[in-house]
Amino acid sequence: MRVAGVILQPAGPPKNCYRGKWGTKRMRPLEGLRVVDLTRVLSGPFCTMQLGDLGAEVIKVERPVEGDDTRAFAPPYQGDEAAYFLSVNRNKKSITLDMKSERGREVLWRLIDRSDVLVENFRPGAMDRLGFGYAAVSARRPTMVYCSISGFGNTGLQKDRPGYDVIVQGEAGIQDLTGAADGAPYKVGTSIADLVSGLNGSQAILAALYASKATGRGQHVAVSMYEAVASLLTFNASIYYATGVSPKRRGNAHATIVPYETFEASDGWISLGVANDELWKRFCGAVARPELTDDPRFARAADRVRNREVLVPIVKDIIRQRARDEWLPLMDAAGVPSGAIRTVGEVCESDVLKSRDMIAEMPHVNAGIVKAIKNPMHLSGTPLDSYIAPPRLGEHTREVLTGLLGYSADEVDEMARSETI
Repeated sequence: MRVAGVILQPAGPPKNCYRGKWGTKRMRPLEGLRVVDLTRVLSGPFCTMQLGDLGAEVIKVERPVEGDDTRAFAPPYQGDEAAYFLSVNRNKKSITLDMKSERGREVLWRLIDRSDVLVENFRPGAMDRLGFGYAAVSARRPTMVYCSISGFGNTGLQKDRPGYDVIVQGEAGIQDLTGAADGAPYKVGTSIADLVSGLNGSQAILAALYASKATGRGQHVAVSMYEAVASLLTFNASIYYATGVSPKRRGNAHATIVPYETFEASDGWISLGVANDELWKRFCGAVARPELTDDPRFARAADRVRNREVLVPIVKDIIRQRARDEWLPLMDAAGVPSGAIRTVGEVCESDVLKSRDMIAEMPHVNAGIVKAIKNPMHLSGTPLDSYIAPPRLGEHTREVLTGLLGYSADEVDEMARSETI
C-alpha cells in the first residue's frame, strides 16, 4: 500500500470506498489508508476528520445506542442530528460496537488487523484495561500507527486528569492572556485546546507514516492537550524566559507593536496592524494626520510602544469618526493592514469563502443539506474535493462487518440480538 509516497505493509485488500461509492473523480492524498477511530467529543474527532478529508477511510467506532457524546450536545439540532456532532465528523463511516464484550473485542481486533492507523482519546490507561493499549496492538500489528490524545499526557504528574478544553486553556496559560487588562480571564471563543490537539495529532500521524517508510514499523503518537496549548504561548513564553516577568492580559493590544489592536468605528469594529515604521507613515497619511508622523513620541516602533497610553486614545478618537466600511477601503488603498470584526454569520456567508469554493454542502438523510467550511489545505495534484455528511449512528455497521471484516449476515444478526453492535 502506498500513501503519499510511503510504502506500508498492506492491512488487507485496499477498499477505495470513497471513489467507488461516492464518486471522487481524482485521487486524494491518503486514499488506501484505513483509520480505526475510537475517539469522541472534539479533539479526537477533529483529528480523524482531517485524515478523512485527506482521503483516508475513517471507521468511527461508537457505543451502541448512545454513540459519541456529542450526538447529545444539543440544541441546536439540524433535523434530528446535533449541530455539534455534525461539525467534526464528516468523511467518516460509523459502526456501533460494545468493546467491553468478548464478541465486540473480537470484531475490533479484526478491524485493527485490516487497518493502518488507530486513534483514541480515552484517559491514559483506559485502552490498556480494555486490552487495546499500544503494547497489545503493536505486538499484533507492528506496522500500526497508534495515536493517543489526552489532557495532560500519558505519563507524568497529572496524567490521570481529564482533558476538558476550558480546564486546559486555564492550566496552559491561554486564559491568563485573554481578556481586558483590568478584567477577568477569558477562554478563547472556540475550543482551541481541543482543536489544536487534533491538528497536532493528525500532523504527528502523517509524520509517523512517513517514518515508517524507512523503518517498516509503526509507532505510538502521543499528544497532550496541555502541551499543545502551552506551545501556542510562543513569544509570550519567550518574553518570560528573557525577562523573568510573566506577560499580563492586554485585551486586544499587542505586547510589542502599537497600534496593533481593535478599534471602534462609528458603526462597528475594525482591527489595525501597524507593524512597522513604514506602515505607521502610511496610516498617518490615510487618516489625514501627517503631524503624527513627525511627533518624536511616535516616530519609531519602540517609541510607540513606550508611549502607547498616549497614542492609543488618539487613534481611538480618529477611528470613531468614520464607519467601518469607510475605513477599510481607505486602509487598503494606503496598504495598511486592517480588517473588520465580523460575526460568525458574516464569515459563513462571506463572498471570500464562496469565491474560493470553501463551503461544503453535504446531503444527509435526516438533517437535509449539512453545510460546513471545507478543509483549508489546497493540494494541486491530489485535491480535497470530496465531502460526505457525518454518518448516522451505526449507519455503516453491516457494510463494514460483512464487506470488510467478512462476517455473514446471520452472524451480524446474532451480534445485533446480543447487543454487541
